[in-house]
Amino acid sequence: MKTAFQHFPELDSTNAEAMRRAVAGERGPLWISAGRQSAGRGRAGRTWNSDDGNLFASLLVSLAAPAPKAYQLSLVSGVTVYEALSAVLAPQAQAALRLKWPNDILIGGAKAGGILIESTVIARERDGSPAPPGGMRLAAIIGIGINIATYPADLDRPVTSLAAHGATPAPQDLLARIAAAAEHWIAVWRDGEDFAAIRKAWLTRAHPIGERMSITTGSERVTGTFEGLDADGGLLIDAGAGIRRFAFGDVSLAV
Repeated sequence: MKTAFQHFPELDSTNAEAMRRAVAGERGPLWISAGRQSAGRGRAGRTWNSDDGNLFASLLVSLAAPAPKAYQLSLVSGVTVYEALSAVLAPQAQAALRLKWPNDILIGGAKAGGILIESTVIARERDGSPAPPGGMRLAAIIGIGINIATYPADLDRPVTSLAAHGATPAPQDLLARIAAAAEHWIAVWRDGEDFAAIRKAWLTRAHPIGERMSITTGSERVTGTFEGLDADGGLLIDAGAGIRRFAFGDVSLAV
């Protein structure tokens, strides 16, 4: 099905609008973008800064993947955005571009963008008929925010913008690049059947194995060295008493 695009001068949140569409029966693929957001959201319930000139967009897609594999879209999306940004950055900034688990976009260690994945179970098809057993079971929403022109100055972590590295693509032009890359990498992923290809692509674009890092899961904070991803996309950290796997958490790199 051909991908559709809808742009709004302002929305509360592109993810919220995409979720409303999914609940109403829209199955996508559909990109929803906004010139600004009044209630943008990031991971862990954080507010996402929504200044003019930056990119705010969400992709609504239907998946045949089982729910436990839907979280792999975080890694698929990270590779997607990396590819699009690499095409607009100058060589020096390209060399500093990195992914941080699961999908933060870093330039020189500072965050230039983030991705928020949400999903809902598809109970009925667009025509009102029940979703077939074994058929499409999830409507997934991939929310992407990129600091193009500006970045917030009041965060507790280093942040940056594309403009700070000499790149000032128009938001809709950057979205076109992201959309093309998303179509490619989602097809490679094949609803989780070929996550191995995504894992390989993600690791070649991430910070190096052995780098010091920490992860906060809510109940604990673990510090150690990055040891890659497991076969399902879980984060592996050597904390000194063996390698541990994490399926969620807030990661910080050593500076």
